[in-house]
Parts: sequence; structure tokens; C-alpha cells
Amino acid sequence: MSEASLYTRLGGYDALAAAVDDLLVRVRADGLLGRFWASPRSDATDNRERQLTLDFMVAATGGPAFYTGRAMKMAHDGMGITTADYAAFMACLNATLDAFGVPETERNEVNTLIVGLEAEVVADDSKK
Repeated sequence: MSEASLYTRLGGYDALAAAVDDLLVRVRADGLLGRFWASPRSDATDNRERQLTLDFMVAATGGPAFYTGRAMKMAHDGMGITTADYAAFMACLNATLDAFGVPETERNEVNTLIVGLEAEVVADDSKK
């Protein structure tokens, strides 16, 4: 018998959608990260970002979605995201995982997945 996918162990689509919603509220309210969501923004833009984030997480955890967004490096190019920004994002992510009571095994898998994206998201000049 094979182990259930991370997607299944996290609770499936509805659980991931709730977690993404919680995470986006946290990062938008964060003093360091909030600048990436500064006004003016439309509801359509916010909804698209939410759906792309959700699709990415569903697909990356083994669920039934296809991520149609840009590659991480291209999507974040020119934003000037620093290692401090990424650390702040990881803190928000872990607060979300805490809020949802994600068990240690799944928490570690989610963190490994997201930490693995850092080199593609953080601006090259901030790594010097």
C-alpha cells in the first residue's frame, strides 16, 4: 500500500484553500511583506493571485490541479524580494500551519517544498 499524497494528508482542496486564504491575509498584513500588495489593486488581481497560489499548492502536493502560472523565477523577477522577505514569508507560512494544526511530518514536507523555491524567488542581488 502506497502512502497517501501530501495533498490528501493535508486534507485536500478545501483544506488547502482555507490555508491559502489564511496565509494571504497574514502576508498582506505583514509589515515587511505588505508592500508587495500595496494599493491600487483590483479584486480580480487578488483573486487571480489566490487561485494561482492555490493551484500551485494543490499541484505541488500531489493533488488534482495543473498550475498554469509562470515559473517562480519569472513570476518574482524584478520584485526585489530579499532573504529577509523570504524569512518573513516562511514565518507567515508556519503561523498558518500552526493555526491549522498541521502535524510535524506534513509541516516538514510543506516547509521543504517552499524552502526549495527560495533560490527562484529571492532577487539575485539580495543574495550577495
